[in-house]
Amino acid sequence: MENNKLHIISTGKQKPELLADIVGRIHPYIDCIHLREKTKTAKEIYKMVELLIDQQVPLSKIVINDRADVAYVSNAKGVQLAYHSLPVEIVKRKFSNLTVGCSVHSIEEAQMAEQQGADYLIFGHVYSTQSKPGLRPKGIDQLRSVSESVSIPVIAIGGIMPANIKDVIKAGTQGVAIMSGILEAKDPFETVQQYRSYLSS
Repeated sequence: MENNKLHIISTGKQKPELLADIVGRIHPYIDCIHLREKTKTAKEIYKMVELLIDQQVPLSKIVINDRADVAYVSNAKGVQLAYHSLPVEIVKRKFSNLTVGCSVHSIEEAQMAEQQGADYLIFGHVYSTQSKPGLRPKGIDQLRSVSESVSIPVIAIGGIMPANIKDVIKAGTQGVAIMSGILEAKDPFETVQQYRSYLSS
């Protein structure tokens, strides 16, 4: 169980300085921080990476959503691609040093991303979540089906709390991705330790 990963994904709502301050305090307990900042320019995202570095966050933990160019020039660990992003196989070919994750919502998408060379997948949303109001969650059974359909790691996202982590890991995943659950918690430092202890137990 010790190898289960904890990914944190920025909400796009927090000021860059605040986000960097929080991540600077919690990064020893997390495996990846994803900068998912849809409204920001490449230059603004690059500056956010610099803020994280100033807070002693290792580049080996920083993942940039969608922007392979920013990930590449900032020497970040990798890029997280979505359905609207560049194709996985193109990014793997042109940016061979980047770890490439892919966000998927079905078995078909998961298998295609694996065939194209994705290093890992983020699948969701597993449970109901405020960030996807009105959209039916995929549920544990579909999470298990996706995990069983590929040989690369699957990270679960969507409504994941410390209390349901065990069910998620039992479904064959290699970890969880959390957005507001940690970054917008009253005490992110205490909350991240809770998540980590459930992932390790």
